[in-house]
Amino acid sequence: MKSLDEMKKKLTPDQYNICFLKGTEPPFSGKYTNNHEPGMYTCVVCGTPLFSSEAKFDSATGWPSFDKPLKNENIRSKDDYSMGMHRIEVLCKKCGSHLGHVFDDGPTATGKRFCINSLALKFFEGQF
Repeated sequence: MKSLDEMKKKLTPDQYNICFLKGTEPPFSGKYTNNHEPGMYTCVVCGTPLFSSEAKFDSATGWPSFDKPLKNENIRSKDDYSMGMHRIEVLCKKCGSHLGHVFDDGPTATGKRFCINSLALKFFEGQF
C-alpha cells in the first residue's frame, strides 16, 4: 500500500480533500453525475472495482448514485456523526478512502442509495 504522501502526489488537491479529508464535492459539479455510459467505477486511489453502471440511477441529488456496490467486500461502512447528524459513511475497503454515504431511500428493490463523490471515482467504459 502506498503511503499517504505517495497517494497525495497521485491525486489532485480536490481528490485528496474528498478521499482523505472526507470532503464533499458541490452537488451537480461531478463529472460522473450525468454519465450514462456502460462501464465500471473504481476507486480513484487504488483502482478497486466499486460500482457498475448497471447499478447507477438518477437520484436528482447532484451526486452519482448507485443501488448496490459491485462487490460488498470491496467497500466498508462506518457511522459518521459529523455535521450534527448520523449518516453511514462509505469507504474503499482496500485503501480506506472516503467515497460518500449510503442512505436507505433508494428507489430499487435494494432500498439503498450509495451517494458517491465523482472525485473519488475513476470510470472505465465498456462491458465487464
